[in-house]
Amino acid sequence: MTTTSETLGALKASIDRMPDPAGRTEAAALEAELATVHGVRHAIAVSSGTAALHTALIACDIGPGDEVLLPAATVIMTVAAVTAARARPVFVDAADDGRGMDLADVAAKTTGRTRAILPVHLAGRTDGLIDVAAYAHSADLYLVEDACQAQGSSACGRAAGTVGTIGCFSLKDGKIISCGEGGYLLTNDDALAAAYRTHWLTPAPGAPAASRLGMNYRLAEPLAALARHNLKGLDRALARRREQALRLYDLVGDTPGLTVHAPAPEDAPNGYSALWRVDLDRPRDFSARLAEAGVANSVGTYRLRAAHQHPACQDLGPADCPRAAQAVDRMLAVAFQPQTTEADLHRLAETIRREAKTWGESR
Repeated sequence: MTTTSETLGALKASIDRMPDPAGRTEAAALEAELATVHGVRHAIAVSSGTAALHTALIACDIGPGDEVLLPAATVIMTVAAVTAARARPVFVDAADDGRGMDLADVAAKTTGRTRAILPVHLAGRTDGLIDVAAYAHSADLYLVEDACQAQGSSACGRAAGTVGTIGCFSLKDGKIISCGEGGYLLTNDDALAAAYRTHWLTPAPGAPAASRLGMNYRLAEPLAALARHNLKGLDRALARRREQALRLYDLVGDTPGLTVHAPAPEDAPNGYSALWRVDLDRPRDFSARLAEAGVANSVGTYRLRAAHQHPACQDLGPADCPRAAQAVDRMLAVAFQPQTTEADLHRLAETIRREAKTWGESR
């Protein structure tokens, strides 16, 4: 007897094989333009950055019993994508300088169940990406990049999101290029692109149509049209974001208790956030105080914390990652918006300087 779910699955598969009356021309055009801009064979538009990460993991056939290594210094959405694939996230500590993943910890936590490494380019930074990619290649592991905050960043001249097997991006508002909500994936792997383009509902090498369950993560046509419009201004938006970051660094200057988190010489971040290390007492409280004073930042406004310390991750039995915890607690990441003006930058800088001085005097 055919079940309702089987009937619906067969119906969806047959519809997917039919010509789309709407043509999905905007999404298809966006994919072609993204592939060209990033210099890759395939781009796949989806409904969010989290959807991009989940889709990438499923495309790599990662699921129950598999482990994915990812930095403890990450946002919770990255972890959610791994658990949505029913794989186990394994948190890796930060390097000694707090930048990127500690390769020794990566190697120590690689087991026979490890299938992928998932570096996360927080604040547009690609710290240690090339070394992690080399290790993934030597260990025969997928490298899935969370480049949701890294449109336009590069490491050793290679664009973020194109170094690994698959790169995942967000089009949410606030990103360098956005359309309100959405995401996309980049890959040069023909088989993976064919598989997850329609979430296993179209034929792919070794995977006949509808041979696996999938999700509807398609990007809506109006949002795709908006993304296409904004993509035309990528170079201009990228230059503006970098100029804003440099300008804010200059305005904040050598404020005691704050040290600019300068990128490695071989890296070129996109300026997604101006980034400092906070060397004041109670750094998380300081970031929260800045948020109250109108300086939106990752820790104070969005409560970013190392993933192994997040309440939602405690059932995963995470190992302690002390360097990652300290790096996140001391991170001051101030992001910008397209509408941020010179006057806004002066206000932000004045507030940061004032609050740091007051905080330091209260020690």
